[in-house]
Amino acid sequence: MAALSAQMNIIVEKTKNLIHLCEALQEENDLLKLELQSVQVAFDTSTEKVAQLEEKIKVMAVAKSLEEAEVDKEAINEKILDTKQKINDFVREIDRCIGLLK
Repeated sequence: MAALSAQMNIIVEKTKNLIHLCEALQEENDLLKLELQSVQVAFDTSTEKVAQLEEKIKVMAVAKSLEEAEVDKEAINEKILDTKQKINDFVREIDRCIGLLK
């Protein structure tokens, strides 16, 4: 009978230990769930930030493209003005030469 009582006490003690272990694991599980939620929020925020930055990159690329087009346009306009000036200089030179021939 004493052996049976001792075995019962061992079983009760082991059951208590298992209950404490289960409670500790449940607390750890709850903490891990909270940490997971926090990490998920941080991940979502980072994903949104990445999307915003990618959009900014696209906008900046378009702006740079437009700026380069404007610079090219200015360069072309300068070349046109230079060419017109050279033509005017040639016309004056031709007129001067014609004047000398008369």
